[in-house]
Amino acid sequence: MFCTLGEIIGSTGSRLERTLSGIPGKKCGNIIFTAEELSNCRDIATMQLCANKLDKKDFFGKSDPFLVFYRSNEDGTFTICHKTEVIKNTLNPVWQPFTIPVRALCNGDYDRTVKVDVYDWDRNGRCCRCYSRNYSHSHDFIGEFTTSYREFSRGQSQFNVYEVLNHKKKGKKKKYVNSGTVTLLSFKVESEYTFVDFIRGGTQLNFTVAIDFTASNGNPSQPTSLHYMSPYQMNAYAMALKAVGEIIQDYDSDKMFPAYGFGAKLPPDGKISHAFPLNSNSENPNCVGIEGVLEAYFQSLRTVQLYGPTNFAPVINQVARCAEDVTDGSQYFVLLMITDGVISDMVQTKEAVVNAAALPMSIIIVGVGPAEFDAMEELDGDEVRVSSKGRIAERDIVQFVPFRDYIDRQGNQVLSMARLAKDVLAEIPEQLLGFMKTRDIEPQPALPTSSTTAPLGLNNLCI
Repeated sequence: MFCTLGEIIGSTGSRLERTLSGIPGKKCGNIIFTAEELSNCRDIATMQLCANKLDKKDFFGKSDPFLVFYRSNEDGTFTICHKTEVIKNTLNPVWQPFTIPVRALCNGDYDRTVKVDVYDWDRNGRCCRCYSRNYSHSHDFIGEFTTSYREFSRGQSQFNVYEVLNHKKKGKKKKYVNSGTVTLLSFKVESEYTFVDFIRGGTQLNFTVAIDFTASNGNPSQPTSLHYMSPYQMNAYAMALKAVGEIIQDYDSDKMFPAYGFGAKLPPDGKISHAFPLNSNSENPNCVGIEGVLEAYFQSLRTVQLYGPTNFAPVINQVARCAEDVTDGSQYFVLLMITDGVISDMVQTKEAVVNAAALPMSIIIVGVGPAEFDAMEELDGDEVRVSSKGRIAERDIVQFVPFRDYIDRQGNQVLSMARLAKDVLAEIPEQLLGFMKTRDIEPQPALPTSSTTAPLGLNNLCI
């Protein structure tokens, strides 16, 4: 099913319904799109709620309650905008504080209805009800209440104690009063800064590259090698580097990038290095532009011996040493690592990532080749945050993507590279904002227009 944003907005009530297809001989149902212009509100709200005397839903226990928040839409329907964590086996839960953009909660309309459902969690349940249509669900519905941003903004008071009502239950029981109460414990609003605010205020991004030169990549002189230098097309390493680097270099005034290799034996004595400069200049590892990085990469393939092991920690720690010297928000460091597989120093790498998570730094890992990348998924803490020696990374700073997922089936390298660049760079703004927020760093006033050539600033990595 394909449609454009224009089709949705141009439909009656900005509501477009289309039939899904794709499975021959089967009806796949319909999908409904609605569009609403976002307000310019940049506030974020942080709130905490608790409940008291909720209905008991579990036969062998109490209830496992959680809340689902819905924003009301202009057409009278509701859209889910937040779900709290589940609190197990209690009728009096206290949920953790959570933060939500005011745009997501009410689109800047302080009097717009906010609906809150209270559920008892079941292992095989679905997350929520859909208010535009009736769908069955397995989580047990306890009750609901409605409020608004304006009501929430009054903070903890008698106005923010809500009766949880189950209207079906109320219709069946004459003596029904409610299914418990939910109380707002705290509410505060802060201004939300954007990635562009920091860049316009002078924050510089420092970019460096690290390439895997281990023997598992295969002999570079053979076409089966991931490092094979074909006269007709780029190898996967070159494509990944060019895809990400060509976007970044447009925002760098001098286009100088430090570039390293790891896992190779270096001439003349065959010493193994896990952070050697691709240009062979240990005093100044900078390369001129991404083309310079590619040239240094190809030259290294001709002079070093692919070996091993695959150690990530040395390069991560090298960049981290630079990042720890500049934690005032004026600089942010991005490390791109391109590798073919299994990490040999996982324990040390996890420790390096946990340490780096406290610094203004992000790590992008691109996996090339057919290997299994389970270890990389472990470093990409989307589900479970990386930990080391009992310490948990304070931020998720690793973004991993397997390059094979972006290869165009028709062999279009340009399209493959565009897809890769879009995804690997997508998390950098949020990761930068996450660091700034944890350190209470605000952006500086915007620099004069004449001194900035683009909305994204890049600077050399310190060595």
